[in-house]
Amino acid sequence: MEQTTILLVHGHELFREGIRYHVQSAPDLRIVGEADHGQQAIQHVEQLQPDLVLMETDLAGVSGLEVAWVIKRDHPQVGIVLLSADMGTANIIKAIRAGVSAYLPRNVAWSAMLQVLREVQQGAYPINDLVLTNPDVAEQVLNEFRQSEFDRETHVLYAPLSRRELQVLELIARGSTNKEIAQALAISNQTVKNHVSSILRKLAVNGRMQAVIYAMQRGWIRDVSGVSLAPNNSEG
Repeated sequence: MEQTTILLVHGHELFREGIRYHVQSAPDLRIVGEADHGQQAIQHVEQLQPDLVLMETDLAGVSGLEVAWVIKRDHPQVGIVLLSADMGTANIIKAIRAGVSAYLPRNVAWSAMLQVLREVQQGAYPINDLVLTNPDVAEQVLNEFRQSEFDRETHVLYAPLSRRELQVLELIARGSTNKEIAQALAISNQTVKNHVSSILRKLAVNGRMQAVIYAMQRGWIRDVSGVSLAPNNSEG
């Protein structure tokens, strides 16, 4: 069985020990490194190349949200799951902009946490459930589509993306998972991941939702009636 590798980032050893205990009970998950502050986390991602980063937001020095932004900028293929005591709209929006895959309350049940880790590894974005269930978050995400009106009208309609990348991006906007995109385009799941990484790098954005918004504003992909704003929980 191929294991999902995880970097655990938390400022308290006792909490890391608890997560370590539960992850060790899951044969498909493996912690490959631990960090207790942001800079160490960034260094470990560079060195260990984990599949996922499980991290708290309240880190000493640099916050987990800021660390997430740096990691996704440099390693867009890494899935990030954040744990926070603050589930307010402002932090959720920051997490979405950073490209975080899941944003969970600190007191989440162990079984739910393990399930989310598996979903993120499969290409899902559970954070989008918060858009569906929180009207304030949904409104702010919608505002992303309303801003930069001048830019939308005057930007030269040239996309720095290949035809295949545009196809992938449109399917992402429709809420398709990586597996569904692979089936629709008759390519491998890894090829889909490679295309997504290339899209994020070319557009200089951290997350899929940002890429979709960016492309829609410029007319590169069709308006899909807001599906990308509130995709189902199987989005990948």
